[in-house]
Amino acid sequence: MNMFVNFIFAAFKAGTPLLFGTTGEILTEKAGNLNLGVEGMMYMGAFGGFYVGLKTGNLLLALLAAFAFGMGGALIYAFLTVTLKANQNVTGLTLTIFGTGFANFFGEMMIRNTPGGQPKLPAGLLNLLAERPLLGDLQIPVLSKLLSTNPLVYLAIILAIVCSFYISRTRTGLKMRSVGENPGAADAAGVNVSLMKYANILAGGGICGLGGAYIALINGGGVWNNGAVNGQGWIAVALVIFASWSPAKAILGSIVFGGFSVLDMYIPQDLLPGAFYKMLPFLVTAVVLIISSMRKSKKHAQPAGCGINYFREER
Repeated sequence: MNMFVNFIFAAFKAGTPLLFGTTGEILTEKAGNLNLGVEGMMYMGAFGGFYVGLKTGNLLLALLAAFAFGMGGALIYAFLTVTLKANQNVTGLTLTIFGTGFANFFGEMMIRNTPGGQPKLPAGLLNLLAERPLLGDLQIPVLSKLLSTNPLVYLAIILAIVCSFYISRTRTGLKMRSVGENPGAADAAGVNVSLMKYANILAGGGICGLGGAYIALINGGGVWNNGAVNGQGWIAVALVIFASWSPAKAILGSIVFGGFSVLDMYIPQDLLPGAFYKMLPFLVTAVVLIISSMRKSKKHAQPAGCGINYFREER
């Protein structure tokens, strides 16, 4: 029983950066844009959050920096696809390459400029990121363990719930969904399509940046590592489909995918080669994409206008 609880606890933490990335990409796709640059924005957020945290020791400033850096990557994407009508798939892939190079280039400079070549976050900031029991001294079997985690896990869950409410329960969310489904009809109804796209793409990019910050601030143990995101942005893109474009469902999906990524620590290594467990999250990602391509449910389908540039003069 203890091993199972520990496994779920580890899956929660491992799935948190995926939840950030998935929530951000859902906002983008619901507004009608397919951004394959999640990995790049997570990398940019990882560097921005780590660098500001390293220099200031302030958690709030580090998270704001990560959000701003992720938003900066999304702004590049939005300008190219919404304003200049560039191909969304190619632009997203280019953003991934740019964001990865950006983080690794400036990360290497940071390493070279640090005595000893190992940038490490201040002890005060690491203390703020430490795991704390949400229930305090109250001990409830299983629940107390699951609710004893770092503050960014709670932030990811809160953001997913807020975004779910925004998408499905607010007037602005309804306008955003109308833009994603039929931008021509939304435009005719008086919705500013470009503004709606820009707002949600930028917000989505900022949330993806927070996912990168989680990886840099927590998964790295307070030490900067080039290449730390390591494909998690691509898993987040697939998790969008797994969650049927619902941030609330993405909470469960992130735990499932997070569980696959830590499975090697809870299964005897002599059963299968260790490389199999490292490959498993990406294998499951491929399976999800195959199954989703075979599924023909309108209720769980991608927004109709997603990935298609809107030309107002053709309305």
